[in-house]
Amino acid sequence: MSQEKPLTLRMAAPRGFCAGVDRAIEMVERAIERYGAPVYVRHEIVHNETVVTRLRALGAVFVDELADVPDDRPVLFSAHGVPKAVPQEAERRNLHYLDATCPLVSKVHIETERHHRRGAHVLLIGHAGHPEVEGTMGQLPKGAMTLIEDVKDAETFEPPAGKQLAYVTQTTLSVDDTKEIVAVLQRRFPDIWIPHKDDICYATTNRQEAVKVIAEDADLLFVVGSPTSSNSLRLVEVGQRAGCPVGQLIENVDAIDWDMVARLAPRVVALTAGASAPESAVQGVVEGFRQRFDLTVEEVTTTRENVEFKLPRELV
Repeated sequence: MSQEKPLTLRMAAPRGFCAGVDRAIEMVERAIERYGAPVYVRHEIVHNETVVTRLRALGAVFVDELADVPDDRPVLFSAHGVPKAVPQEAERRNLHYLDATCPLVSKVHIETERHHRRGAHVLLIGHAGHPEVEGTMGQLPKGAMTLIEDVKDAETFEPPAGKQLAYVTQTTLSVDDTKEIVAVLQRRFPDIWIPHKDDICYATTNRQEAVKVIAEDADLLFVVGSPTSSNSLRLVEVGQRAGCPVGQLIENVDAIDWDMVARLAPRVVALTAGASAPESAVQGVVEGFRQRFDLTVEEVTTTRENVEFKLPRELV
């Protein structure tokens, strides 16, 4: 691959860390400073192996369940949220716990409980197996909520007799896909209660709008993020739907198949990052292209973000 070959790298802004991820990571760092290592974290604090590896080196221990946490050490709950049974179990064991659930996920939990108190059967639009979905489903008694994953589910769902319906959504979904599902639900159930405000978070929406712009006439799209990150996976889908013929999710520059890049011979490569991907990984990709091409970098800003979420008082 000739280093003289010109290439434009079109970078989305905003990209990368959102306010909820920033807060969750800082909570782990401050908890280690305050309480010393090890500090336990139930599940990955955010879906990114680079972040998890760095925090592990600082003294974080990531576990699957509270049973793996000693009685005398603090534990944090991940940004994705947890079922109600988890803090209840922590309290039963007198564990010192800190909840790093993103406030926008907590908003969905509150909304879900409010609908349940009003007697509604709640539909959750989301992806089975995702920690955020498990956490939200775990806010209500079994059978009080139904997961709707796609348009087919929305078309075939049969509500419990005599029940008012309400819906909430996972915060990291494709905005366009979710609109299609909601349209079906509202057509079938005109009286369904809807969220006061869109549940899909500002960062997911902003990153999807930005990737549409940079991907529209690009030859290749790279999204920096983890394969377990819902919002990162959606960015690949949104970018390809916007017109980019090839889109790939990569953890970092080491995951790029440079032979594939050479075969495609792109003139314009679009680059963005999911909400749990660090900027250092993005810059590593930029450097990888700089070493191989006569590179022009374009930053495309579609909106500016200034959202911040406060830390718990005990960590300030």
